[in-house]
Amino acid sequence: MAVSNEYAKYWNDFAADELEKALRAQILNKEMAKNTVIFIGDGMGVPTVSAGRMFVGQLAGKTGEEFQLSWETFPHVALSKTYNTDAQVPDSAGTASAFLTGVKTKAGVIGLDDHVELGSCASIESAAVDSILHLSQRAGKSTGIVTTARVTHATPAAAYAKSPDRGWENNSDIPEEEAALGCKDIALQLVENATGIQVVLGGGRRELTPTSTPDAQSSGRFGYRTDNRNLIDEWVALRPEETTRYVYNKGQFDDIDTDKIDYLIGLFDRTHMNFESERDTSDDGDPSLEEMTEKAIQILQKNENGYFLMVESGRIDHGHHRGHAYDALNELNQLHLAVAKAKEMTSEDDTLIIVTADHSHTLSFGGDSSRGNPILGLADGSVGSDGLPYTTLAYANGPGGEQVLKSFKENRRRPDNTKVDTEDKEYKQDALVPRDLETHGGEDVAIYASGPMAHLFHGVHEQNYIMHVMKYASCVGYNKEHCEIVDNGTNDATVHYPTFLTFIMFISVLLFRCFL
Repeated sequence: MAVSNEYAKYWNDFAADELEKALRAQILNKEMAKNTVIFIGDGMGVPTVSAGRMFVGQLAGKTGEEFQLSWETFPHVALSKTYNTDAQVPDSAGTASAFLTGVKTKAGVIGLDDHVELGSCASIESAAVDSILHLSQRAGKSTGIVTTARVTHATPAAAYAKSPDRGWENNSDIPEEEAALGCKDIALQLVENATGIQVVLGGGRRELTPTSTPDAQSSGRFGYRTDNRNLIDEWVALRPEETTRYVYNKGQFDDIDTDKIDYLIGLFDRTHMNFESERDTSDDGDPSLEEMTEKAIQILQKNENGYFLMVESGRIDHGHHRGHAYDALNELNQLHLAVAKAKEMTSEDDTLIIVTADHSHTLSFGGDSSRGNPILGLADGSVGSDGLPYTTLAYANGPGGEQVLKSFKENRRRPDNTKVDTEDKEYKQDALVPRDLETHGGEDVAIYASGPMAHLFHGVHEQNYIMHVMKYASCVGYNKEHCEIVDNGTNDATVHYPTFLTFIMFISVLLFRCFL
């Protein structure tokens, strides 16, 4: 479908606007990042971003191709190499450990370097590494995590825990012989290793409650802990009673007065939070990722020293694993809205915002489709050499391979999707190799950045580099020679970067513009 009025003037004007933005971006922000927010699209590889852009654009009534996601306006973009130290195609534990601790490690491992052996408690003694969350807390900053997955799942866990096995989410997951050596489960570490964390929002109640405790919302279901400890109660008890709250549904969440509450734990499901396509938006249901992000920033921003916040759209990954491109792209839309909310609530002058992914998936985006063709639909420009249509989106492997295999066995050809609603959220895109669950992809993922020191993302980086930029930009941990301590006349000191170079660059760009 052609779009009217996109002639030479349109494209020349569009490019001129882009050039203007690029020239302005050359005035580098070298100030301190008072606040750092990192958004993770779990499984959000470049094909997912491209397809997601079209999905969100088409939801807005546009053709989709021309749409920009909230992070696609960021001035600095780079690529991240995602492999684990022992895996060509990575898992989320090793990748999250890389971008949150600054050290690459093995697949399946949380917050420990490559000395560790998977599942071996005895191997962790010399392998522990600090996360950006812990360093931020030591610097006096507020911290928080937001996720649509379990708060003990691989990505959020890497912010606060150290475990030789990502599967040790509650005490009953740890083999007795390993527990005897002193290893703590991930949920327990959320209470004992991250005592300063102020905001925890996501799913996973079952990992923090005992087998004797009925779930707050799921009739007949109980917690998973066999040590009879209710870690939700313990988390609350460790903090000031007047300013601490636990919530488990949207109504309670909405009632939180962020002017009065400094510590908030919200666990909105026994396990992962629901896909957005299934989310109950009533008071008994769940808040959205955008709403959780907003509430977290409202609480954390009260700290004059700033804050660190990690936000994960965890179920992009789960949609892909199930072969449901609809859910994967719909969850990306929620990340788009959450990033837009964070941009609205913060300033580029003092807040570094990073959007990236832990790894990719095997989603492909191709075919001879015309402009504006539904991204979840059939390619409208051609058919296969067998005379059958095919979808624009497909997977290299996954559950959709089962329907292809079945069709070949029964009809000696691919499935005929002519009369199938491929845009339905339950539709599984065809896959080349049949598998119960689709796998991760091994290609690089993108890093998008805005704010102080965002220009340090500039090429192809190892994934662990991301944490080092956050640390450098926010002046936490070691390597503070570039930071300037200023006595502000109180018991506290502020940190900022020398501004002389920034001033010189500003004048240089102005002179350059004058002679264009």
